Amino acid sequence: MKINKSIIEAKFIRRPNRFQGYIYLNEEELMVHVPNTGRCKEILVPGCTVLLREEKNPLRKTPFDLIAAYKGERLINIDSHIPNNVVEEALRAGNIEKLKDYSKIEREKTYGNSRIDFKLTNNQGEEYYLEVKGVTYEENGKTMFPDAPTERGRKHLLELMEIKKTGRGAGVLFLIQMEGVESFTSFDERDKLFGETLRLVRSKGVDIYAYDCSVGKDYITLKDSIEVKL
Repeated sequence: MKINKSIIEAKFIRRPNRFQGYIYLNEEELMVHVPNTGRCKEILVPGCTVLLREEKNPLRKTPFDLIAAYKGERLINIDSHIPNNVVEEALRAGNIEKLKDYSKIEREKTYGNSRIDFKLTNNQGEEYYLEVKGVTYEENGKTMFPDAPTERGRKHLLELMEIKKTGRGAGVLFLIQMEGVESFTSFDERDKLFGETLRLVRSKGVDIYAYDCSVGKDYITLKDSIEVKL
């Protein structure tokens, strides 16, 4: 996925709340929007290099979105709006092996009391519901989700389990917004109930996928399947 807007490097200063960050650019301190509700404390460290996407909407309070940061040499995309676009691109290109036969791809479809990210249909009319979660937490090559408690995420998992009971396909794809990682697991220390639910739905037949991404300053693309350890 190409990011077709101007990308600028800056130095991170602080993040006073979930949606606001302060950066240092051209000898000036500026407030920017942070499009991620997670903690990202291990990424957004004072003094780290971050990437800003310029937004030229005159109605906005801030001129930039903070979309990525360098953690050492590794570039991590933190834009929570990105994963669904990356996965849709991969689905349409047939790059997710188990799902490549589903040619009809619909986004944001309601099932029960939830809105599921993707409804997929193959030529035989078989349906598959896919939820996508962006992953930004990494430690020594191990990636984990969530980095903050998510009751909404747990609700999605339970909805997928109910979908599976009807004979439809159901799965959750954890899109790791970086490359060069070794494995994925649930972050039980941050949300034990989510981890328990993830293991439960897997035992009931819900598919669990994890993929990393090729990440550059102006692009992010689904790359390789990553081992899931639950």
